[in-house]
Amino acid sequence: MIDRLRRLFAQSTPPRLWVAYSGGCDSHALLHACAQLRAECGLTLSAIHIDHGLHPDSGSWARHCRAVCHALGVDYHEHQAQIERGPGESLEALARSARQRIFANCLGPGDWLVTAQHRDDQAETLLLALLRGSGVHGLAAMPAQSALGPGTLVRPLLDLAQAELRAYAEQHRLRWIDDPSNQDLSFDRNLLRHQVMPLLRQRWPSAATTIARSAAHCAEAAALIDALADEQLPRVAGLRPGTLSVARLSTLAPERARAVLRRWLAQQGFQAPNRLRLETILGEVLRARADAQPMVAWDSCELRRYRDDLFALAPLPPRPATELSWDGRQPLQLPMGLGMLSLEVDDSARPAMGLASPPALPDVPSMRVRFAVSGLCCRQPNRPSRRLKILFQHNGIPAWLRPYVPLLLDLEGDLLAVAGVAACGSSSTPSQPTLRLRWIGHPWVRFGWFDPVLGFGPE
Repeated sequence: MIDRLRRLFAQSTPPRLWVAYSGGCDSHALLHACAQLRAECGLTLSAIHIDHGLHPDSGSWARHCRAVCHALGVDYHEHQAQIERGPGESLEALARSARQRIFANCLGPGDWLVTAQHRDDQAETLLLALLRGSGVHGLAAMPAQSALGPGTLVRPLLDLAQAELRAYAEQHRLRWIDDPSNQDLSFDRNLLRHQVMPLLRQRWPSAATTIARSAAHCAEAAALIDALADEQLPRVAGLRPGTLSVARLSTLAPERARAVLRRWLAQQGFQAPNRLRLETILGEVLRARADAQPMVAWDSCELRRYRDDLFALAPLPPRPATELSWDGRQPLQLPMGLGMLSLEVDDSARPAMGLASPPALPDVPSMRVRFAVSGLCCRQPNRPSRRLKILFQHNGIPAWLRPYVPLLLDLEGDLLAVAGVAACGSSSTPSQPTLRLRWIGHPWVRFGWFDPVLGFGPE
């Protein structure tokens, strides 16, 4: 194991190497080996332990991990996973997703997170995927490397048997935690590990090796499919960044369209849906009327259509029903993760006013920020007044996003601005600087909607 890791770090040394450390035998062996190579390979080493809070002894396990890292002189980080299980949801899948989120948030640009999955884990992963009816991407099981947040997830031990890791741990007299949940046969992976795989090895002693080899073959096939999909994606791109064109996607043969959809969703950070939902997308969604609003949802993703564009986005939050008061002096944090509004003086006003630096923000009358207000009109200088619905349509804002666009009103209820879409009301005069209303950090900025800067003049 040491030699394998030494060769890996000789090829490339990350800015920081994080070890996912559960306290079990496998991760303890990996952490110990990395610590032995720290000086030789110039590693900046950290360990990260995640307490899922699912076992009454999880607190003592965390203390054990902290003590081991202290003894090894390894920088230790501990995080609590928040897991809320709903009806029919897999506890294994929820815990895995929680870990991935925490890991991704810890990594810096270029950092590596190494995990201790081995050949036996790989074989179990392929069998689970096979029993779920997965395609070649699922049967490829766990890749040796994959992107994770701003860094990379690396599995350096996939070619080693679990017995080799245990032999290393015993040789170095390591002390590890045995999680009793690993014996619980109600978990699919445990059933495979303790009952199915031993039976397979009785008949085929090299079962784990040959199953893992099949995963490698599937990974090659998946890479070829992804390469073909990558060639097609620019040809079926939609009008908005990160979208697909309904018309262009409809011209592809079904098998190519499915491959393109899966690849596009992966690039957007979402899991691909099952075959039934894919067929619903290719059938009902693509064939819907242009003015329809079809939606297909699965696993923290909503696929929606607006005109000719397909969008993949996280589930929309509850519609904000709040009203916020704002004087414009400080940025305003919006509810439901909708970002922030701020007012600033337009820097382009400086030359026209003969100023060397932008003027100070003038006094602005108190305003209100509301959402989804009906009956409003936007009155712009030298333009006819337009109803809010017409304004949204003109700017290509889908009906399903309009309730989340902040509306800036004066105390009389007149519309001053539609954040990122249009300024309404009076214009500025040469003695009054133009104000810039910025809508920062909203969830849909990647689609190119709502240019976050617009100008309007104070009263």
